[in-house]
Amino acid sequence: MATTPARHDPDVLVIGAGVVGLFCAWFLRQAGHTVTVVDRHEVGDPAACSAGNTGFVGTQGSAPLAEPGVAAKGLRWLLDPESPFHVRPRRDAGLLAWLWHFRRHCTERHARAGFEVLLALKQRSLAILREVCADGDLADTLTARGMVLACRTEQGYAQARRGIPAAVERGVPLRELDRAELARLEPGVDFAIAGALLNEEGAALRIPAFLLGFARLLRERGVEIVTGTEVRDFEVTGRRVRAVRTSRGDLHPTEVVIAAGVWSAACARTLGVGLTLQPAKGYTVTVPAGPGTPRLPMLLSEGKVAVMPLGDRIRVGGTLELSGLDNSVSPRRVDGILRTVRSYLPGLDTDRRLHVWSGLRPCTPDSLPLIGRAGTYRNVSVATGHGHIGMGLAPAGGRLLAQLLDGKDPDLPLETFALDRFGRGRR
Repeated sequence: MATTPARHDPDVLVIGAGVVGLFCAWFLRQAGHTVTVVDRHEVGDPAACSAGNTGFVGTQGSAPLAEPGVAAKGLRWLLDPESPFHVRPRRDAGLLAWLWHFRRHCTERHARAGFEVLLALKQRSLAILREVCADGDLADTLTARGMVLACRTEQGYAQARRGIPAAVERGVPLRELDRAELARLEPGVDFAIAGALLNEEGAALRIPAFLLGFARLLRERGVEIVTGTEVRDFEVTGRRVRAVRTSRGDLHPTEVVIAAGVWSAACARTLGVGLTLQPAKGYTVTVPAGPGTPRLPMLLSEGKVAVMPLGDRIRVGGTLELSGLDNSVSPRRVDGILRTVRSYLPGLDTDRRLHVWSGLRPCTPDSLPLIGRAGTYRNVSVATGHGHIGMGLAPAGGRLLAQLLDGKDPDLPLETFALDRFGRGRR
C-alpha cells in the first residue's frame, strides 16, 4: 500500500528507496537536512533489486568483475547460458559501449586499483553497519561471525591461497582452514571440496528484514518515505531542477539525488545526462534448511555462488546476466545454480524450492559506483552502479554522497566515482 504523499518540500529529495537511497537519506538526515525519499515500489518490494539477494557485506568479494582473463573467457561465457557471467546478444549501442569499457578494464593495473577502492568502501560500510545494527530492532539483522570461501578444485584452492598475503596486508583477516577446523565450524556438513579459507570479517544482512527495519528507523529520525510514487519529469531552469513532477504531485526540493538502481539511467536521461550503466540480472533460490546446512555464510569460489543460512531456510544466489531490463526467471540458470551448490555441498537438499527470485543490479564496467554531480546541474546528484555487491557498498556510498552535498572532505576521492569517467556526460 502506498504511503501518503509528501507533506512539504524537503531540502533533499532522494529518488529510490533501495539500500543505496536509504543510506543516502540516513547520512543526509544526520547532517541536518530534511529528506524525502520517493519510490514507485514499497521498501523491500520483491520487484526491487534490494529485496531478495543474499545480503553479503563485509570485506570478502572485493575484486571487480573486470579481472585479467575474464575477457578471454568472453566468447565461451557468451555462448553458455549457465555461465557465471552471461551476455545475451542483442543490438544495443549502450551494451556495446559498456562491453568495450569492460574489456579495457580487464588488466592487472585496473583490477588492482579497483580492488583497493572496493575494499576501502567495504571496510567503511561494515563499520557503519555494525554501528547501525548495534542494538534495537536491527540487532538481529546483521550476521558477522565470519564467512567461508570454499574451493572445489585444487587449482582454485591454490589460487585462493596465493591471495592470502595480499589480503592480510590490506587488512582482510583471511586464512586457511584445515579440515578439522572446518568440521568444527560446520559440524555435520558434507563437503566435496579441495579446501577452504575463512574471512573472519565476512558478514551478511538478513534481507528484506534489514531494509524494513532500517526504513522504520529512518522514519523515526524524521525522514519521509513516500512509496507508490513515480517520478515522471523535471522542471528545469538554467542549470537547476526547480520541480520534480511525480504521479502524486510536484515537489520543489533544494537538491535532487537519483539513487534508483537500474532505473537511474532512464531518470538521468530525462535530464540529458548519460550513465554508462547496464542492468545485470542475478538469481536467488530459497530452499528448506536440513541437517547438512552450513551455519556460516559461504562463497563457492569457482562457481561464484553465495550461500546464506536463514534459520529454517537457506538462500543461494549467483550469476550475472546482461540481458537488458528483462527480469524474467530462466529455469535453466536456476538449475545451473543449484547444480553448482550440490557439487560443493552434496548433502544439501535443493529439490524443494520455496522461493525463486531474480533482480536487476546496476553495474558499471569497472565495478565502482557512480557518485557525483549530474552533468552541469548544480543541484542534481547521482548515486548508483553499486552492482552485485551493493549491500556491501551502499553505507559508505551514502556517506560520500552526503559529504558531496555538504561540501565536506570526502572519505575517498570523489573523482574515482565520477559519472563521466567513461567519457559520457550531458547529451
